[in-house]
Amino acid sequence: MIDDQMLQELIHEIITEEEEEEAVPVLECLMKGKVTDEEISEKTQLKLNIVRRILYKLYDAGVASYKRSKDPETQWYTYTWKFEPEKVTEMIKRKHGEIVKKLREALDFEENNMFFVCVNGHYRFTFDEAAEENFTCPECGSEMEFMDNSEIIQQLKDELSLYENNGFDTAHTHTLNS
Repeated sequence: MIDDQMLQELIHEIITEEEEEEAVPVLECLMKGKVTDEEISEKTQLKLNIVRRILYKLYDAGVASYKRSKDPETQWYTYTWKFEPEKVTEMIKRKHGEIVKKLREALDFEENNMFFVCVNGHYRFTFDEAAEENFTCPECGSEMEFMDNSEIIQQLKDELSLYENNGFDTAHTHTLNS
């Protein structure tokens, strides 16, 4: 199942900022079992169209599914929604993998390049780029100076370490306590 941190990441990944507050109770209802959009609306006191909008966003992201059934008396369709926790875990793992890859690429770039900056803060160049500009800022004409990027390298290493040490392993997550 998923934990609180994964739930927050899921909401941030799928739902717009304006809808986040409304999405939490909808997700919590879904996580408790199969439920209709009308039942969620009643339990959360949210308008049915808001509940449906959130449910369809979750469906589009692959973390919710539904079954449609027709009421024999009224001939109306009922949609019963189900939460797909394994899809959440896959999605979060994929996102973390992308972040780790980008952090590694940025770290590699920082570690394997020498940088020069405009003394007035306009630009930062690699050595080759700075040499092409004759170590002169193209915006203000000031001389460029060497930039020590060891702090940037350390920040990238720290962030990379956080992601690598806090990856989401399905065997180590727990169910959201509601």
